[in-house]
Amino acid sequence: MTESANGQAKMPGQGGPDRHHGPAQAGVPPTGGTAGARPGSAIFRGIKLNPLTPGNVSYLLWMLMGYLVVSAVLVVTLGRLGDIYGRVRMYNAGFTIFALGALALPFDPLTGPPGALWLIGFRVIQAVGGAMLMANAPAILTDAFPSNQRGTAMGINQVAGISGMFIGLILGGVLAAVDWRLVFIVSVPIGIGGAIWSYLSLREVGIRTPAKIDWLGNVTFAIGLIALLVGITYGLLPYGGHSMGWTSPLVLGGIFGGVAMLVAFCLVELRVAAPMFDLHLLRIRAFAAGISATLLASIARGGLQFMLIIWLQGIWLPLHGYDFKDTPLWAGIFLLPLTGGFVVSGPVSGWLSDKHGARWFASGGLLVSALAFAGLLFIPTDFSYPEFAVLIFVAGAGMGLFSAPNAAGIMNSVPAKQRGAASGMLATFQNSGFVLSIGIFFTLMIAGLAATLPNTLTHGLAAQGVPHAIAFKIGSLPPVGSLFAAFLGYNPVAQLLGPTGILVHLPASHVALLTGKVFFPQLISGPFHHGLNIVFVMAICLLIIAAGVSLLRGGRYVYEDQVAAAQPESADQAALERTARP
Repeated sequence: MTESANGQAKMPGQGGPDRHHGPAQAGVPPTGGTAGARPGSAIFRGIKLNPLTPGNVSYLLWMLMGYLVVSAVLVVTLGRLGDIYGRVRMYNAGFTIFALGALALPFDPLTGPPGALWLIGFRVIQAVGGAMLMANAPAILTDAFPSNQRGTAMGINQVAGISGMFIGLILGGVLAAVDWRLVFIVSVPIGIGGAIWSYLSLREVGIRTPAKIDWLGNVTFAIGLIALLVGITYGLLPYGGHSMGWTSPLVLGGIFGGVAMLVAFCLVELRVAAPMFDLHLLRIRAFAAGISATLLASIARGGLQFMLIIWLQGIWLPLHGYDFKDTPLWAGIFLLPLTGGFVVSGPVSGWLSDKHGARWFASGGLLVSALAFAGLLFIPTDFSYPEFAVLIFVAGAGMGLFSAPNAAGIMNSVPAKQRGAASGMLATFQNSGFVLSIGIFFTLMIAGLAATLPNTLTHGLAAQGVPHAIAFKIGSLPPVGSLFAAFLGYNPVAQLLGPTGILVHLPASHVALLTGKVFFPQLISGPFHHGLNIVFVMAICLLIIAAGVSLLRGGRYVYEDQVAAAQPESADQAALERTARP
C-alpha cells in the first residue's frame, strides 16, 4: 500500500493468506486457489502418515478444510471488531499472527498423527490471522478509494491475489520435490515481510464506531457455523457400511444443530443494541442480492475446481505419461488458463462497473462461467488440451467478470461505519460456500462412482490375476479413498493393493500394468465421467440461479450518495413546513 498526498491509503493488492502457501488477496474467491493444496502428498510422506488409511482420513480432511472452516467462522466477528477498534489495527495484527503460525509449521518435530495435529493446529492459528486480513482488507480498500474507483481497486486486488496463489502453487510444487518443509518455509519471509510492511505503510482512514462487543451473537454464530461446516465435512467420510456419512448422528447433529444455532443468532441480532452483524443491512437490495449471489457462486465453483483437479491428476495426466507423484504440480500448470481468464477480465470488469454499476457485469460473468461448464460436458474424458484450455479460460473470465463488480457493489451499498462487518460477511459467504460446495459436489461424485466403480474395479483387478476375494474387497471400498488418492498425487491401485501383499505373487507384467500410469485412469474414466456430468449440471443450475439473484440488485447503488441526496430533500421539506406555519 502506498499513501496519497492527502494521506489516504491506496492498495494495489493485499488481503488474507491463501490456504496453503502465503498471503493472498482479500476478496479473491476461495475457489480460485484450490489447486494449491497438492504439495500435501509430500507433506504426508514427510511426517510418515498415510492419509488414505481409514483412521487417518480425518487428518486429511482437516488439513484441507480446517483453514477454511476456522476463517469462515471468524471473519464476521473480526470485521466487526475492525469497525470498533480500527480496521488497519486488526489487519496489522492479522499479518503478525499469520507470520507466527508460518514460523512454526516448517519445524514440526513429530511424525504420524501427532505430526499431523501439529500442522493442523498451527494452520488454525494462521487461519485466525488470515481471517483478520480477509475481514478487513475489502473495507480498507473501500475506505481508501472513492466510490467511482472501488471496482478497479477490487479487480486489481483480486488479480494480485489469485496470481500469488498460483505462483505459490508452482513454487510449492517445485520445493516439495526437494523437501516438504520448504513448502512452509517459503511463506515465512512473506508473512514476516508482510507484517513489517503493513505496520510501516498502512494508515487508518476509516470511521471507527466504538461499541460493546456482542458476546452472545458471536458465540451463537461461531457455534452454529462450526457445527454446520464440520457436519458437512464429516459427511464425506464413510459411516456404518455406507460410502458416505450423511446418516451419522454426528453429521446430522452438526447440521441440524448448527442451523438451529444460526436461527438463534438471527433472533439475538435483532434484539441487541450493538449487534455483531446488523441484519437490517439485508433490507438494502444491493447488499442482500450481492452476498446471496456470492454464496451461490461459491457453491457452484468451489468443489467443481476440485473435480477438474481430480480429472487432470487421476485420469488425463497419467494417460499422457505423467507420473502420479508429479501430477499435483502439472495439474496446477495446466489449470493456468483458468487463472489467465480471471486476470484478464477482473480489472476490466471492475473499471467498467465503476462507471455503469455491478449488475450486468456480475450477472453476465456468472452466465459466461455457466456456458463454459456446459462446454465441458461435451468433451471426452481424454480430451484435447487446447479445447479444455479455452473452456477453462472462459470459465475464469466469467469468474473475474463477477467477482470485482460484485465485491465493489456490496461494499458500496453499506454505511461506512459497518464496512468491516459487511466485508466479514462477504468473506464468510465465500468460504462457507466453498465448504458447502465440496460437500455437495463430492457427495454427487461419490454417489455416481458408488453406482458403477465397485463392479468396474473388481472385474478389472480380477482380470489381472488378483484373487476374486481381494478384488471384491477392494472394489467394495468407499470411492472417497480413490478420489483423495488422485487428489494428493498417489497411485490409487498401488495404495490399495500394497497392504494386501498380493503384488509379490503376481507376474511382473501384471504388477507393472496394475501399478502403472494407464490401468487406473482407464478403469475409472467411465464412472468418473458419469459423475462429472452430474456435477457439471448441478453447477450450471446454481450459476444460472446466482445470475438471476444478482440481477435483483438493481442499478448502481452507493450508500453515501443516497444519504447525500436525501439530505437536501429533507432540508427543503423542513423549510417548506416552516414557511407554511401561521
